[in-house]
Amino acid sequence: MRTIFSKSPSPPTRHHTFTESLIEENIEAAELSITKWDSLYGDDHVSYCNIASLFSENNRDEAKQYLSSIKGLQKAMRYLASLESTSDKLVRAQTLMQTAMKRLEREFYQILKSNRNYLHPESVSNHSSSRPSVSRSSFSDSEGDESENDSIPEVERGSSAVIADLRAIAEAMISAGYAKECFKIYRTIRKSIVDEALFNLGVERNLGFQQIQKMEWETLEVKIKHWLNAVKGAVKTVFYGERLLCDQVFAISSSIRESCFTDVSKEGALALFGFPENVAKCKKTPEKMFRILDLYEAVSDLWPEIESIFSFESTSTVRSTAFNSLIRLSDAVRTMLTDFEMAIQKHSSKTTVPGGGIHPLTRYVMNYISFLADYSGVLSDIVADWPLQISSPLPESYFGSPDKEESISSPISVRLAWLILVMLCKLDGKAEMYKDVALSYLFLANNLQYVVNKVRQSNLKLLLGDNWVTKHEQKVRKYAANYERMGWSKVFAALPENPTAEIPVDQVIEHFRNFNSAFEEAYKKQTSWVVTDPKLRDEIKLSLARRIGPIYKEFFDKYGGVQLMKEMWAESLARYTPDDLGNYCSDLFFGSGSSGSISSSSSQGGGYSR
Repeated sequence: MRTIFSKSPSPPTRHHTFTESLIEENIEAAELSITKWDSLYGDDHVSYCNIASLFSENNRDEAKQYLSSIKGLQKAMRYLASLESTSDKLVRAQTLMQTAMKRLEREFYQILKSNRNYLHPESVSNHSSSRPSVSRSSFSDSEGDESENDSIPEVERGSSAVIADLRAIAEAMISAGYAKECFKIYRTIRKSIVDEALFNLGVERNLGFQQIQKMEWETLEVKIKHWLNAVKGAVKTVFYGERLLCDQVFAISSSIRESCFTDVSKEGALALFGFPENVAKCKKTPEKMFRILDLYEAVSDLWPEIESIFSFESTSTVRSTAFNSLIRLSDAVRTMLTDFEMAIQKHSSKTTVPGGGIHPLTRYVMNYISFLADYSGVLSDIVADWPLQISSPLPESYFGSPDKEESISSPISVRLAWLILVMLCKLDGKAEMYKDVALSYLFLANNLQYVVNKVRQSNLKLLLGDNWVTKHEQKVRKYAANYERMGWSKVFAALPENPTAEIPVDQVIEHFRNFNSAFEEAYKKQTSWVVTDPKLRDEIKLSLARRIGPIYKEFFDKYGGVQLMKEMWAESLARYTPDDLGNYCSDLFFGSGSSGSISSSSSQGGGYSR
């Protein structure tokens, strides 16, 4: 027969207040309450869920009396054990205690089983343990203010009452030495509930590294999305709710509280946090970067809750698994950043972009980096202790090393600025593939303008700063100015320094011929060139118009309509009016070719058509 005593206390003195008569009263009171319920519902074959509950709303007073009688029985048993461990009264008391414990086992099981809504992790996690004064405990001395009770949602009130019943039963069973039975019932029922909740969230239990490694990326990405949707609810609702429930139900014993929570939650938690670690071990490719960052961010954001919920020594493997997933994921991100940089440097396409437009490398890299900027908080953690290693000096034309710029200070800003710089250096080499130097400068202006726009329109601007943007905008203008100088140098040279000065007729004719030839050559060649940014396109056109238009107009007005010129085939020499030049220039930089044609002859008639 089980005894609840590990060590007998010293015999009471003759002055002890716990007399023989009180012992008998306690035993009789316990017997009356215990045998009543045992005789009414004592069939061992009756299902736990089919018994009439002692803890139903109608039996509140009896339940309170039942638990009180058990406490009295315990006092009597302690006293008897200290006097004579084999007395008939002690045997009688132990038999009653066994009967009472069997009843409480059934009650504990039934409450857990039949109150799943009130004990659902979400209900429990919403139930605030910080408001004991308004929590309706069945066995508390005070019911609290009724108006405050009324302000609490019905589910919360129900959850409070059920938890109070479970706690009262658990305390009685543990005090009587029946912790093992109580623990077993709790573990069996609550583990199934937690497992079911995780399953409903989409947490997969048997998804190991070998399976993940063999998956196509599209399939794995779907599973990552499911995991991301599940992890917050799993931690903040399921595991938090279960920890809260264990803490309240088994408040009497820290060791049982820990054991119950560990047995119920550990397996599911290890499966949950093992997934990102396994994903991080897989092959690293650029397209996986952002999902890896999503995983890191999710675990990192939840880390305070993970540490708090799984604070027990017996759940240290859960903490270490979650922490190891952060380490693995951060290592994966660093590897992918390094590989991304190397891929930029090794980009070997020899094909030039028609018209000097935006290179595919520029689009890909800037889209990628702008997405990285959206993860600046996470990336800051990952690169904080990972200094940038620059193996070769940077070209002076790109304003030196990014970590030397005053506007760039944080490690993540330096890292992203460096990636952009690596790409710009690569584009500098690709510009040399153009046979026309003017087109190479236009290519550089287009691509750098695209970079600047991407920075302006994304979180990169916050990371790189206004100074970075200003410096690179100045670089765009320099490229544009070089394009203008190289692409229109013959046209500029064909115009006289002083368009209104008196010059011989042969010089007038020479200026017109040279201008026609240079303008036609530049126009025909550049109608297939592009400037993708509307603002930059307008700026270049305006600059050309200011440099060519006024001088040509003055020269045309002075010499284009005189009688001498009419006699010298004026139409073939001064074939473009100032307005014509403006119309032709408006066709430039759309990459569609000329909307009309220009005569290939600069010295013979033929005119133009539009």
